[in-house]
Amino acid sequence: MNHLNDSEGTLVRGMQQLGLDVAVDRLLQYLMLLHKWNQAYNLTAIRDLNRMVTLHLLDSLAILPWVHGHRILDVGTGAGLPGVPLALVNPSLHVVLLDSNGKKIRFLQEVKRVLALDNIEMVQTRVENYHPTSHFDTVTSRAFSELQRMLDCTQHLIAPDGIWLAMKGRHPEAELACLNRAHRVEPYTVPGIDGERCCVIVENKDKPWPKP
Repeated sequence: MNHLNDSEGTLVRGMQQLGLDVAVDRLLQYLMLLHKWNQAYNLTAIRDLNRMVTLHLLDSLAILPWVHGHRILDVGTGAGLPGVPLALVNPSLHVVLLDSNGKKIRFLQEVKRVLALDNIEMVQTRVENYHPTSHFDTVTSRAFSELQRMLDCTQHLIAPDGIWLAMKGRHPEAELACLNRAHRVEPYTVPGIDGERCCVIVENKDKPWPKP
């Protein structure tokens, strides 16, 4: 119980630092489900509850200011990161969690059931085989692939005015050099994490030609 109390305090303080004024109860429920299932399913290499709060929950929520529109696709979602935390704090979002790994999808089905989280949808397939009837306003990726490959694999899924949000550690200069889309890099701070973090925001339009 003390570990949970410590984690709740870390989460509450972190949410305040991120400027988010929402209840943390369901985020903590998700955290405990992740911690429990991780013991058998190895969903994440992070085992400590406090580190899960900072490296998973707060890191996911830090990109919320850049989420565009209401239909969100989380590619290679794994244990539901960043998709589940985003869906929990913003019920107006409809988040599709896509992964080819069956055990991770089963975990997410349990998350949806236990938390009665109606605004998430799980899809088990490879992204290139996914062909929904509607496009997405935002496509997120936390650890899916390098940038250009992410764009190539999901181009058929994004709306004409949609954006990609790629969560990265250090500024990915080599990946950006190969990018043929308009983009910007937003550094961000995650409470409790000292390392560099940035979000590459890519627009669904060609990179403008440099001025002569």
